[in-house]
Amino acid sequence: MIRGPRRTLVAAGLFAASLLPSPARAQSLEGRVTRLTLDNGMRFLVVRRGTAPVFSGILRFKAGGVDDQSGETGMAHLFEHMAFKGTSTIGTRDAAREAEVLDAMDAVVRDLHRELDRGEHADRARLDALRARLQELIKREQDLVVKDEFMQILTNNGAEGLNASTGEDLTTYVVSLPSNRLELWCLLESARLRDPVLREFYTERDVVMEERRYRIENQPQGRLYEQLLLAAFGAHPYRVPTVGWMSDLDRLTRPQAEAFHRTYYAPGNAVGALVGDVDKAQAEALLRKYFGGLTPGPPPPTVATAEPRQIGEHRVSVEFDAEPQLLIAFHKPTWPDPDDPVFDVLDSVLTSGRTSRLFRRLVVDTRIATSVYSFEAPGNRYPNLFVIGAEPRSPHTAAEVETAILAELQRLREEPVTEREMQKVRNELEASFLYPLRSNMGLASELSRYEILTGDWKGLTDFYAAVRQVTPARVLEVAKRAFVPSNRTVATLVKPAAAARPEGAAGKGR
Repeated sequence: MIRGPRRTLVAAGLFAASLLPSPARAQSLEGRVTRLTLDNGMRFLVVRRGTAPVFSGILRFKAGGVDDQSGETGMAHLFEHMAFKGTSTIGTRDAAREAEVLDAMDAVVRDLHRELDRGEHADRARLDALRARLQELIKREQDLVVKDEFMQILTNNGAEGLNASTGEDLTTYVVSLPSNRLELWCLLESARLRDPVLREFYTERDVVMEERRYRIENQPQGRLYEQLLLAAFGAHPYRVPTVGWMSDLDRLTRPQAEAFHRTYYAPGNAVGALVGDVDKAQAEALLRKYFGGLTPGPPPPTVATAEPRQIGEHRVSVEFDAEPQLLIAFHKPTWPDPDDPVFDVLDSVLTSGRTSRLFRRLVVDTRIATSVYSFEAPGNRYPNLFVIGAEPRSPHTAAEVETAILAELQRLREEPVTEREMQKVRNELEASFLYPLRSNMGLASELSRYEILTGDWKGLTDFYAAVRQVTPARVLEVAKRAFVPSNRTVATLVKPAAAARPEGAAGKGR
């Protein structure tokens, strides 16, 4: 079983994994979480707990792949890379000279794109000259850059877990620091919001293009998943990979990235969380001092396109020289729709552990698959997919595995889940919900995720309660609606015909 980010939600009110959830403890958490909303709309959640002199800090922005504009796919992810490049005072040896070089690079790239837009009429000599000029400017820029100075400052001050990630829904920046470095965290995080310098943009763009090649184009799982989303979503931007399309990446520019920052990194589009040895009064004073002066901006545009109801099964075959794989996806709503928690239960019933239905049938009993798993994709801001994946065991085929999976799904549509299974699922989900709370970072992650996705961190309490209230009758009801052919998308990885042809078969019959 694979759980997406939202699938690690925790029982509100639990500050130790040994405690079990209860309304009283949920109220206890409510009393210990302080929400601070600045005048510019930026929100922070602060929780003091633990005895070790450390804290975890998270900044989340409602800016992900789903927010990339047409022709600029991959920008949210690329900007995450750029956010570590520093400011006009961090990461450079001469800000004024560097600014001149960066502007010159933008001008060259603009001219390069204009020439490329001429297609077959492009002047090859001019293209070569512009590319050579760009490389010359990149070398000049490198001489002015203090490499990774932003990260080095944090590392030298005891940072642990310094990282960032971009998904379809959100971009997240995380770090844990000694508690006496809280002001440093505020200073650095606010500085890169107020005064980011997107140095090394065009070299980092090449890094992201290589990342796409490695993670998607050269990986069977990446290719299959990308094609699954394209087949399942015909209209909604969830169909576009977070890393972007190669043709778009190749044309992204630094001015476009600066525009993305102004639009989506506005204070009102951000949520921060501080958990650990943090004095709330001191934290509030520092947050107001460093983040309160950030200029508020208009609300970013929302995704207007809704995915139409699927009216027939979608199927896609992906050719790749690798062993076969299978993905079966069903459209589903996301929280706060009351059906959403039922899919957590279905996830556990089907693929969690050796006694789960699909693992027992496909891997243990019939041995037609080497693995089976399930997850929700690609995000949680909008209606998404419940996906079941499996790898056939040779000589069995993806078709055999698909038949077996669909038979188990039909069983769920006809027979209620047993109470014994439900109790196992409740125990398992409770444990998985509790586990992240053992760390400051885990609690900060869950609080900030619900705050930014639903508008209130308390939504995690509601979701957890909804999962616990799922009954066998509700599982049956949702399975009957969801697991139907017209709501199904199937993606299969197959070997190319040439690769699958027996040795010596080429040319026969000619």
